[in-house]
Amino acid sequence: GQNLRTPELPILERRNWLIHLHYIRKDYETCKAIIKEQLHETQGMCEYAVYVQALIMRLEGKIQQSLELFQSCAILNPKSSDNLKQVARSLFLLGKHKAAIEVYNEAARLNQKDWEISHNLGVCYIYTKDFRSAEEQLNLALQLNKHDLTYMMLGKIHLLQGDTEKAIDVYKSAVEYVSIHNLTFKHTCFILYTMLLGKYQKAFEHLGNALTYDPNNFKAILAAGSMMQTHGDYDVAMNKYRVAAYSVPESPPLWNNIGMCFFGKKKYVAAISCLKRANYLSPFDWKILYNLGLVHLTMQQYASAFHFLSAAINLRPRMSELYMLLAVALTNLDDADNARRSYEQAVQLDESNLLVNLNFAVFLYNQGDKKAALLQFQEMERKVNTQVDSNINTEFDPELVEMAQKLGAALQAGENLYWSKPGKDSKSSQRSSSSKPSSSQQPLGTNQALGQAMSSAAGYSKSMQITAGAEPLSPSTSCHLHRSVHPNAPSIPPEPAADVSSELLHKKHVIILVL
Repeated sequence: GQNLRTPELPILERRNWLIHLHYIRKDYETCKAIIKEQLHETQGMCEYAVYVQALIMRLEGKIQQSLELFQSCAILNPKSSDNLKQVARSLFLLGKHKAAIEVYNEAARLNQKDWEISHNLGVCYIYTKDFRSAEEQLNLALQLNKHDLTYMMLGKIHLLQGDTEKAIDVYKSAVEYVSIHNLTFKHTCFILYTMLLGKYQKAFEHLGNALTYDPNNFKAILAAGSMMQTHGDYDVAMNKYRVAAYSVPESPPLWNNIGMCFFGKKKYVAAISCLKRANYLSPFDWKILYNLGLVHLTMQQYASAFHFLSAAINLRPRMSELYMLLAVALTNLDDADNARRSYEQAVQLDESNLLVNLNFAVFLYNQGDKKAALLQFQEMERKVNTQVDSNINTEFDPELVEMAQKLGAALQAGENLYWSKPGKDSKSSQRSSSSKPSSSQQPLGTNQALGQAMSSAAGYSKSMQITAGAEPLSPSTSCHLHRSVHPNAPSIPPEPAADVSSELLHKKHVIILVL
């Protein structure tokens, strides 16, 4: 009779089960040894062995070698969308976003109903600043799968474009559709939703609920700490940050926030130490560079301030407040010509910040150019009237008001300004710097204001507009706050913005983390 034998697996696939077993156990060394043996037997034709070897390479940080192996898989099996997705993922990790988009589109032709492809395409389009295509892809992904990550990225796109209402709608939908079991995500959406509506107390309650369900959620801890910091509770915020530091000791936003807590407590050397650690961990984060420039201005270390503000401008060349702070530093470095150029650039870029025009007017007045100073003062008057007429702002920084009144008297202008009426004050506080005095007139702002106590940032929470920096896509984005004072802008006496400005910056940082 004929001998019955158990059929053997094809030689190409013989050890796939063993490779898979060791891979999911994270026994990568044994896995690599079996892969090597399998590839030797099959002359490199075993697709699964090459695929897993590429995954292990990626885990080891060898992205380029991993890409080449995934490309080999795509050659061995060109009909597999999974292989193309991994090639695209590797290109994304290498920062080749346009190439990744092409490969993802090719994968989409093989599998048109894959949520992951549509989602990742949306993320790639965000990096290329093609927000319309990103929105289309993410909406397509949501039709296939109501996934929390997709909602977060879609909300982020609207925030990047400054469309707060659409972002609110997205987070509201996310709360309705995402699984009841995903409590952390639901609380995150509630927090963002309520903060966008300006309901900070309610947002804080949701943070508390999120921490009840997940007490070690460092993103919620950071967010809670930042809200406490905003209201001047620096010691309580620092306690929160100590807890978060156990989970994420190398987090740049964490060290930025800790640094600005020290700044609020007037411990400037400690603030610089923490901010420099944050800068070491994230050298291309303009917010950290901004804060470093701010602290150095406060300490009257103008050359260092110039260094950090210049670096921030390279990363955010369209932000008027940076040029204004740079002008403050240049003025105190006795470089009036470049200070004037910097102010001119700030004025050209700015749309609504009164301080840009007021500081420039003070600078021009102190330089003896009363005619140009009057023009800047009149532009500031126009912005004030626009804000009041449209109810954007009816409360102004008392220090700004005082300096505007002094300058108005010197220029014989400003009698009809809104704040000339009694009782029009603001709780916010920001400082700026003045220029060197000219010999012919009394300067409007001298170093006597340095060292004055900085007021609490509590009154400023309402003026924050959340911005989406891109976690996991980490670019930071537009930073405009709508009230009388922008974050980190100096006001007229030469002390630069203190805890108010930095508070708003670090708050955004944490909100980015929550995303």
